[in-house]
Amino acid sequence: MTRLSVNINKIATLRNSRGGNNPDLIKTALDIERFGAEGITVHPRPDERHIRYADVYELKKSISSEFNIEGNCREEKFVKLVLEVRPHQVTLVPDTEGQITSDHGWDTITHQHYLTTIIATFKSAGIRTSIFCDPDPRMVEGAAKTGTDRIELYTESYARLFQKNPNEAIAPYIEAANIAKKHGLGINAGHDLDLNNLGFLSKHIPSIDEVSIGHALICDALYFGLENTVQLYKRQLQF
Repeated sequence: MTRLSVNINKIATLRNSRGGNNPDLIKTALDIERFGAEGITVHPRPDERHIRYADVYELKKSISSEFNIEGNCREEKFVKLVLEVRPHQVTLVPDTEGQITSDHGWDTITHQHYLTTIIATFKSAGIRTSIFCDPDPRMVEGAAKTGTDRIELYTESYARLFQKNPNEAIAPYIEAANIAKKHGLGINAGHDLDLNNLGFLSKHIPSIDEVSIGHALICDALYFGLENTVQLYKRQLQF
């Protein structure tokens, strides 16, 4: 069954908006684990507008589920953080400075040498690696040549097209997943996944190892409650 990793960036955003420690980020992460999520994801950025670097160290000491750190590996501070914390997984995202949210995958052909080098650095520290990747067969093939353990399929285009034509929306992701499996890569998925589109994705690509969901899940928790929302998302993955 596909595992659910909850991105807690938005919890940190809410905390930071007033200062202090309300909501308590560490307690919330522990509660999310207790409510059934199999992992916690964070995506620290240089301006620390949500997750702070100090949070990452505290989370590593506190949580017991899988810890996934996403971020721009071209930032030296990010690389240092990951190598010191040693999470279970690092997800490499080609963000630019000041970017509000991730909006594209790596060009794994143009940046193949760089990705191969940085992935070897993380893997030598015992950290599983995943490359943020568009559902483009060429990009998946390129990722396979870097030595990465997994790819994370960037699902924004799937979510955007889903309401109009679910089958058309899912088609390139099925192809990308098949290519990834052919090369022995694990498959993660994330971005704009929610209770409306997650079940369809899970049903049609059961080989997905893990989904990382933050914004939509936290928004839904305002209405349904955090424990109930985690369970609602987990049910969408039970195929």
